[in-house]
Amino acid sequence: MQSILSYSKSQRIGIILLFLIIVICQGFYLFNDFKTVNPSPQEQDRWLAHQSLIDSFKLRDKNYKPSIYPFNPNFITDFKGYKLGMSVAEIDRLLAYRKQNKFVNSAEEFQAVTKISDSLLITMSPYFKFPDWVKNKKEYKSTYTKADFPKVEKITILDINEASKEDLMKIYGIGDKISDRILEQKDKLGAFVSMEQMNDVWGLSPEVIEKLNLHFEVKSTSKIKKVSINNATVKDLAQFPFFRYPLAKEIVIYRSMHGDIQIEDLSKIKGFPVDKIKIIALYLEF
Repeated sequence: MQSILSYSKSQRIGIILLFLIIVICQGFYLFNDFKTVNPSPQEQDRWLAHQSLIDSFKLRDKNYKPSIYPFNPNFITDFKGYKLGMSVAEIDRLLAYRKQNKFVNSAEEFQAVTKISDSLLITMSPYFKFPDWVKNKKEYKSTYTKADFPKVEKITILDINEASKEDLMKIYGIGDKISDRILEQKDKLGAFVSMEQMNDVWGLSPEVIEKLNLHFEVKSTSKIKKVSINNATVKDLAQFPFFRYPLAKEIVIYRSMHGDIQIEDLSKIKGFPVDKIKIIALYLEF
């Protein structure tokens, strides 16, 4: 009390005002309800029930003209189907059909699967856009006969190391760029030693590699360029397609610490691609 009384009049008034402000703030926090009011599930159901009515009002507006673009009916989403006027049951029938990995290829099949009305089909079908192969398939059936088909010729298997750019481009899926990459990879190595090396060519899909294996195989490997792993410098090793500078450096370090490298030592080198040892070893001189 003596310390308080020693304050000046203005200081005592300031302390009292501060105390009153604290009391008022605490009372406001205590008696005021800060909880947010979330709509009940029943209110949300009522809002959703009026959604179709709201959409119908939008369509009545002359200035509101929804744009519909051509689309593949096999990939209609719930929202897209709703906007087009399909019911939930009709959309579910299409989704269930698609889960069986089946496709509709015509407006008639779409109606048979979804069971939409004729009037809705007339409205939607002008915007259906099926893949080109579906149309070509129909033309193909109506135009060609069995007599037009040539006899299946026996597949001639070529040596991948003797293949030209034209030979490679005969494979469906291999164009100008990819054929150049295959030939460039072969030139760097001198020759391929296994068809597994096609997996190292960027841009070749598993399907195209499978077709390559049907038409090509490794027959001659006499032109391969071998690297003397125990004599090559870091720079020389780094130029080898299977190596990069960090690995070339690790090879030289291992060689300086343990002496000449043998084929069984390759897996002991840090960062060496163990899964490709059998192939890489054919390009190395020990």
